[in-house]
Amino acid sequence: MIRFHKPRLRRLRVVALATTGLLVASALVAPASNAQTVPQAAKAPALTNTIPGVDEIVSSPNLRQIANVPKVAPLDATNSDIAFQGKYAFAGNYNGFVIYDISRPSAPTVKARVLCPGSQNDISVHGDLLFLSTDSSRSDDSCNSTTQGADVKGSWEGIKVFDIKDKANPRYIKSVETACGSHTHTLVPGKDRKAVYLYVSSYSPRAEFPDCQPPHDSISIIKVPVKKPTDAAVVATPNLFPDGGFPGSQTGSATTGCHDITAYPSKDLAAGACMGDGILLDIKNREAPRVINRVRDEVNFAFWHSATFNNSGTKVIFTDELGGGGAATCNETVGPNRGADAIYDIAGRGNARTMTFRSYYKIPRANADTENCVAHNGSLIPVLGKDIMVQAWYQGGISVFDFTDSANPKEIAFWERGPLSADTFVGGGTWSAYYYNGHIYSNDMVKGLDVLELNDWRTWSAKLTRYQELNVQTQPSYLGW
Repeated sequence: MIRFHKPRLRRLRVVALATTGLLVASALVAPASNAQTVPQAAKAPALTNTIPGVDEIVSSPNLRQIANVPKVAPLDATNSDIAFQGKYAFAGNYNGFVIYDISRPSAPTVKARVLCPGSQNDISVHGDLLFLSTDSSRSDDSCNSTTQGADVKGSWEGIKVFDIKDKANPRYIKSVETACGSHTHTLVPGKDRKAVYLYVSSYSPRAEFPDCQPPHDSISIIKVPVKKPTDAAVVATPNLFPDGGFPGSQTGSATTGCHDITAYPSKDLAAGACMGDGILLDIKNREAPRVINRVRDEVNFAFWHSATFNNSGTKVIFTDELGGGGAATCNETVGPNRGADAIYDIAGRGNARTMTFRSYYKIPRANADTENCVAHNGSLIPVLGKDIMVQAWYQGGISVFDFTDSANPKEIAFWERGPLSADTFVGGGTWSAYYYNGHIYSNDMVKGLDVLELNDWRTWSAKLTRYQELNVQTQPSYLGW
């Protein structure tokens, strides 16, 4: 979700569910361009205009919900990202995080709830360690902190580290402050396995913020010694845009940092979604990532939000979070090319690698004007011989699509709830939808954790791949052909 400023201070399956309200701040931003010209995509067919009723669930026959765990106080704020390890799912919430036991996907149970306010609480795990991003200005680095203005020098934002060896009793052990806070972070294992690195993304500097001064064209890199995590510290702040990023336009966000980075450690590659720019990074030297290619889309992209590689590393998908996750953009007025995914082919080797635009993908269903809907977080599904991913679209629900032919992506499954309100704009929907060891897990901002089962002949081979640990922005490889 975009943070615009630091206040710092249908074949149908139907299920009835209770309604919960959540208002998401709304602002509309748009496209971006640079050396590469992005062609207009071909006109898409008309959107399906059947909109479910309030809280009505609809889906394609091959994707069904098998469980839901509602939010409860005090973790009843906005749900955010998810990470996985063994039989556990770790779900972020603006008030802390929840650890779920998912050994029975159809009946998840809560292992622990940890109250530790600090949006967004973007989350990742490694061994006995859990990392949380804090991107809201706080009075201190404790879990008892209160909101405090970013114009106060003593305010704190950054990364919190927890020991999760005892899943029922996580312990807060370390904090690391970072410039402009930590909107998101990406875990990158060190080459020697003795340390992990966190690539911290943040943005929106202001002259009146002492710890977030413009220009802010960098990321913060935190090194965490695995055996002594309390020694975690910032070891580098590489400038990714020494010549400046996209300056912004009436339709596109200026680049003042990155929103999110997806690393592909086994290929020493990363993709940065950096507001007005999409970048490809060489991360062979974990402490000195280098930009090797950059693209812009000034026609249709508003805010470069996140990235996903295919398994071979020959394609990358960038998402455009048009409207910051707080606007109704899945409709005929906005159209199929804005607030969508952009699929790029990656060609060449080493420093000569380049990204070439191939097509846009957006869900082929119209949503109500009372629903926030735009491209958000998703993951690759480990299907042999094909490129298939699952993705969250807020109240647009969950879409599974095949982009093996990068010029012609096609949806193969979907699942969604109807609007939270029929006559008033209310924000909500799925923040992250990720495939993990045979099931799709969705952290719905309002409704809680959803578990879905995908049964499709095109994805059966994904069940052959099992991960012991999965942080989606630390993209793993799997056996292919």
